[in-house]
Amino acid sequence: MSVPLAQRLRFVLVDTSHPGNVGATARAMKTMGFSELVLVNPRYPDVLLHEDAIAFASGATEVLSTARIVNSLEEALEGCNFCVALSARLREFSPPRYEPRSLASHLQSTQGLRAAVVFGSERYGLSNDQVEKCQALVSVSTNAEYGSLNLAQAVQIVAYECRMAGLASTADNGKDQVGFTGDLATNEQIEGMFVHLEQALIEIEFLDQHNPKKLMSRLRRLFARTSLETEEVNILRGIANQLLHHRKRRNRE
Repeated sequence: MSVPLAQRLRFVLVDTSHPGNVGATARAMKTMGFSELVLVNPRYPDVLLHEDAIAFASGATEVLSTARIVNSLEEALEGCNFCVALSARLREFSPPRYEPRSLASHLQSTQGLRAAVVFGSERYGLSNDQVEKCQALVSVSTNAEYGSLNLAQAVQIVAYECRMAGLASTADNGKDQVGFTGDLATNEQIEGMFVHLEQALIEIEFLDQHNPKKLMSRLRRLFARTSLETEEVNILRGIANQLLHHRKRRNRE
């Protein structure tokens, strides 16, 4: 049985400064049928009760009342297996890029996805490290002479495209899949794999931890172009484990 995208998509706001933007985001989400909101280190700890947030929510108070506040992006992404960073600029090792419409189509058509869309601070957006924790990047095509989008406007665009993809997908929901498809790996499993892999690469001296350059960023970009399944992550961790054991045996000898 297919799960509606509205139940599989999480909106994450990182380092949000203005309570009004949190309220306006809640309103944008509710108008499109979405409800899961997570805030990472907002400027005001009590932002969900702030008068500006409530005023700008304009009736979408249940989205605020069920929103969560967490201390890290990793915590905000727990339970997700496809994380998307919204950014107006490409990065040197940017994950695969989508327009909001193509992203919405991908989220809707891939039933195994438990997705999160991550929006950065109003002042400085998302850092490179935060973007690298995601498997995709979405950017909104705007006027080249003035491309400044308000945070809630960006949320509204993504939420609208996701709603439209859901409404348009009825005819496609019954398509048969060909071949075996395993459970997609969660963000925590993928992050654990990267930690394990980095340890193994350092141990076999393929990666110089004092001069790592961009190796791990390139590997993150490589794997971001795939949809890693849990079993595939386990295989990669098994390879890393064997590399570590082999190195230890050689050191003892």
